[in-house]
Amino acid sequence: MGVRIELPPEAVERCLREIGIGFMFAPAYHPAMRYAAPVRREIGIRTVFNVLGPMTNPAGVPCQLIGVGYPEVANKMAEALRLFGAHHAIIVHSDDGMDELSLGSDTAGWEVLDGEIRPYVVRPRDLGLPHATPDDLRGGDPAANAATMREILSGSGGPIRDAVVLNSGAALVAGDMADSLAEGIDMAAASIADGRAAQKLDAMVTLTRELAPQAQ
Repeated sequence: MGVRIELPPEAVERCLREIGIGFMFAPAYHPAMRYAAPVRREIGIRTVFNVLGPMTNPAGVPCQLIGVGYPEVANKMAEALRLFGAHHAIIVHSDDGMDELSLGSDTAGWEVLDGEIRPYVVRPRDLGLPHATPDDLRGGDPAANAATMREILSGSGGPIRDAVVLNSGAALVAGDMADSLAEGIDMAAASIADGRAAQKLDAMVTLTRELAPQAQ
């Protein structure tokens, strides 16, 4: 996509301040995690580290959308976030095994809001979104995936675009920018349609390259 992701904290802080978006590359912010990475790859199954990453966000964010790959930990994660003082967090796991909101099945959600946990179910058909399977969303290599994202931001339709607005809509709810998932989806779709989403990506590319000229 052209975004420089290995930026130091002060550079990410500037990104957040100037354009409202930043990327924190986990190995740079959780140095100890790099020692666990080879072991995780060798084990080849999900471990506690899959849960620790989003639970130990270095920014101390009060609002989060978190996908989990196995439902048995979702409620525990919601309870932990509640105890940590999260203002608004949404944890999701789809019935077809995805760690995000799915177009191919119902998605279980646990909403943490001001000290309370509310479980609920998201049904794509209730939101007017066409059914799609995980195979419909399967990507390719990094270059192909970047091209697909650019096409979506340019107005291309299809199941991947629908998955983008569905999950973006949930993030807008978690961030207190939308009162409902339906409203969040509409907001995400509008930001693509009027070009704001593409402009934000372009701004991020420009600023991160400015802040990391040696990496170009």
